[in-house]
Amino acid sequence: MRTILTIWAAMLTCVAATAQQATWTHRVEPQGADTYRIVLEAQIPARYHMYDMGPYGADGPTATTIVLTPGEGVALEGGVKLLTPPHRYHDEMFDMEIGTLENKAVFEQQVRLTGSRGTVEASLEWMLCDDRSCTPPDDLQLTIRIPQHDAAQTADETPAEETARTAQTAPAAPAKDAAGDKGMWTLIIEAVLWGFAALLTPCVFPMVPMTVSYFLKGEGGPAMGRLRAALYGLFIVALYTLPIAAIILITRAAGGDAVTADIFNWLATHWLPNVIFFAVFMLFAASFFGAFEITMPSWLVNKADAKADTKGLGGIFFLALTLVLVSFSCTGPIVGSVLIKSTSGEFWAPILTMLAFSLAFALPFTLFALFPSVLKKLPKSGGWLNSVKVVIGFVEAALGFKFLSVADQTYHWGLMDREIYLAIWIVVFSLLGLYLLGKLKFAHDSDLPYVGVGRLALAIAVFSFVVYMIPGMWGAPLKGLSGYLPPLTTQDFVLTPGSAETPAAATALPQKRKYADFLHLPHGLEGFFDLAEAEAYAAQAGKPLFIDFTGHGCVNCREMEARVWSDPEVLRILRDDYVICALYSDDKKQLPESEWVTTDGGKVLKSLGKINSYYARKTYGANAQPYYILQGRDGKELVPPRGYDLDAEAFAEFLRAGLKAYAAQR
Repeated sequence: MRTILTIWAAMLTCVAATAQQATWTHRVEPQGADTYRIVLEAQIPARYHMYDMGPYGADGPTATTIVLTPGEGVALEGGVKLLTPPHRYHDEMFDMEIGTLENKAVFEQQVRLTGSRGTVEASLEWMLCDDRSCTPPDDLQLTIRIPQHDAAQTADETPAEETARTAQTAPAAPAKDAAGDKGMWTLIIEAVLWGFAALLTPCVFPMVPMTVSYFLKGEGGPAMGRLRAALYGLFIVALYTLPIAAIILITRAAGGDAVTADIFNWLATHWLPNVIFFAVFMLFAASFFGAFEITMPSWLVNKADAKADTKGLGGIFFLALTLVLVSFSCTGPIVGSVLIKSTSGEFWAPILTMLAFSLAFALPFTLFALFPSVLKKLPKSGGWLNSVKVVIGFVEAALGFKFLSVADQTYHWGLMDREIYLAIWIVVFSLLGLYLLGKLKFAHDSDLPYVGVGRLALAIAVFSFVVYMIPGMWGAPLKGLSGYLPPLTTQDFVLTPGSAETPAAATALPQKRKYADFLHLPHGLEGFFDLAEAEAYAAQAGKPLFIDFTGHGCVNCREMEARVWSDPEVLRILRDDYVICALYSDDKKQLPESEWVTTDGGKVLKSLGKINSYYARKTYGANAQPYYILQGRDGKELVPPRGYDLDAEAFAEFLRAGLKAYAAQR
């Protein structure tokens, strides 16, 4: 029993540990005529440490390794130096003296520029550990561009060439996940909840006692039955997790991180997959309502079931496969929801969320085998299972409109304005409340002679949610739903006077600004949507530049704007002290040929979103939004960039620190 519980605990620890990441930034500082200093800095999560550069050999811990390869025009001066003093002590487990780094680790490399410009390829590898466990070793590849002192646009450069040159030569500060660990934890928690919800469906719940009884009555007695049940749970986890992991890993191996990121970006923002996702959600909702049943082909189910009668591991595997296939009509929509929700995250998000879902889904089969007496306390199968299925159908129907909204915003169709989206949700959840009270009945529902306390409590919660949404029809901000709703700037009718979206003050910005006819800032703020225009105006106005890498489909961006930007102090500083430039990474606006950008790989970028996304990746290493840059004179960063963090006071301090750094440049 201890062994089985240890296995499950280790798997859960793996999910939690992988969500922790070190965030790397780098900068290039001029030291002399042709000499520069590359500074690499790692932000280490709380409670974790990173090992120093060692070396420790095969019997020691995984040392942090930084390999720099100079390109043409650059020569390395010496080796990489660790500037942060490590905490050194004798480790009993490794039986050697080791050094650890906490909170922050800073490394330095001196380089000499032998040409007009050059690049350095950096390969970083490290591992994070706490007092109980370590995450798998992680790595990062960087291209560091060494700038010129007199880099300036020549007279015959086109605007597209200027944009490309800026993206290639500006100092960079890569961050693997601008959204932070909070976004990953939210996905994992949602996946776990969906996994437990799947157990309460009529396809799965009746199989729990039958499957557990099968294992307890098998050969070898109760102990062997418990071991086989644990293996059964592990096979379920593998059947749900390994296929999606294999697809992602093959994609990454074939095309690298850039290809995988492009695929996820396409899935998250292009109209075709979003419309397909919307249709799939509506199809699944109709299936949950009882219109039809989605099943796997009978020949496939029968073949797996026949092989489940064999003895040994093969029989256990095919029994798990039979469960996955038979329960597909109930778990398929939920699995689709989990995967689709996670495709807009970083590389590991779909794998981790599916692992979390399958662990929650499979765990009861193991626990009930360990403690069979608990089975007697389970409620008997009945009409309540179909009610759970219908409730999930209503939730699927509501969530499906999020994908249609993303396509509508990125392509500016104007079909899903905020009040239309809210009206749909109000109607859907009102119908859910009526269903819980027994006022609606579907094809497979049992008679409801009375309303139980549980259904009444759920109905009260649902109708309270509906009442909360209603003021949004007249412009209430609804901060709790800010990440899921279209921006308030899409709403045609705002009744509330002096709302957060009312312009705070008259501005002196140029009337004609690129893309300002279809892009807008929240809270009545005025700004730019083209970096060159914003930089020119900031230089003229003598103000620092606030660059907001954002997206129409970015849930965390909307939350930051609703909960942090709306803070009076933050809003005042943004309005009065900064020039704002919002760069949308998923906008599909096709630009004229003179503004196209060609990547290092020769790919021509034609849309506004792709060009902004390329600039974010090449210049700052930012693959996720939101990502905030405070830029001073000559394109220099004033303070380290900032990502998703709902601490309004910390964000205000971030803005104030940028103002101090800007004043110091004078």
